[in-house]
Amino acid sequence: MNIRILQLIEGAQQADGLVVVIDVFRAFSTACYAMERGASRIVPVGNIKEAFRLAEEIPDSIIMGEQNERKVPGFDFGNSPTHILEADLSGKTVIHRSSSGTQGIVNAVHADEIITGSFVNAAAIAEYIRYRSPETVSLVCMGYAGERPSQEDTFLAEYIRDLLTGKPTHFAEMVEELRKGDGARLLDPANSEWSPATDFDLCLSLDRFDFILRLEEENGIRYLNRIDSCTFERKK
Repeated sequence: MNIRILQLIEGAQQADGLVVVIDVFRAFSTACYAMERGASRIVPVGNIKEAFRLAEEIPDSIIMGEQNERKVPGFDFGNSPTHILEADLSGKTVIHRSSSGTQGIVNAVHADEIITGSFVNAAAIAEYIRYRSPETVSLVCMGYAGERPSQEDTFLAEYIRDLLTGKPTHFAEMVEELRKGDGARLLDPANSEWSPATDFDLCLSLDRFDFILRLEEENGIRYLNRIDSCTFERKK
């Protein structure tokens, strides 16, 4: 298995094989919490205008996401797992726009298959990759707005690579580095309105969820579907 770690929009455009688009803080962590709160599917989009258009066309839908880390006016939720922790999303289609993660999905045009990446379901991601056994795995770190690298996304790419290759992982050390480094922005009281400090721990709740989110398409709409790990474990 050829495992590649790529960075940002350019990396997404170069990615091939089974592509894992990574956005730890916070898009694809929040997406997992949304699924756990009952969402039926998540439709990732690249721009705000498209999000509003789809919300008008898709019955029983809500919009979630951000621009410059802040909730977009008119969206139902921002990009915070804290803010949806008690939300009832049962049966809802969640239309999701973010500055990093969903941009990676839109730009991964050479992918054979796309799944999302976060620490909250890292073990399930590695297990799914083993199950699929692709020739190439592209781990795409989306960083800040797809323009500059971030510690958390690179750490997750390295963590998944180490799980796949049998190397020791150092998650606790990563958390402490993030607390003082790129994750400190989540702990800054000045950002609490759109990024509560609790988001830090929620996004780093390792293996909280035992499912992956895989991009699928139906009736011209591409959406993230929840695939529980017990499903692909039974198929081995």
